Amino acid sequence: MSSGETPPADEPSTGPQIGVSAALLLVDLMLVAGSVYCVGTAGWAGSYESGGSAASGASRTAAQAMWLLGGGAVLTGGGLLALGWRIPGIVQLVVLGVGAVLVSAMGAG
Repeated sequence: MSSGETPPADEPSTGPQIGVSAALLLVDLMLVAGSVYCVGTAGWAGSYESGGSAASGASRTAAQAMWLLGGGAVLTGGGLLALGWRIPGIVQLVVLGVGAVLVSAMGAG
């Protein structure tokens, strides 16, 4: 398909896909930042508790955030890919997947 042709009727054009990707990217980044903040706060608050429960509180919060981000990546990214929206689907999978790995690494350390 050359640059002057219109996409077939069953495929969305690139412009709306990029717009949806940008909007979802903002939401994804806020969700990842909130998860990182929650895990960091749990680790910080747990450091003031007596005993060895500091690591378990932060790791439990990190596990919950990892499942939230990973599940969101699979559901939203996979759903968008199934609908034929390749650009936003890939953006969702990459951003939320990397966020899940980041949060998981925070909980392990």
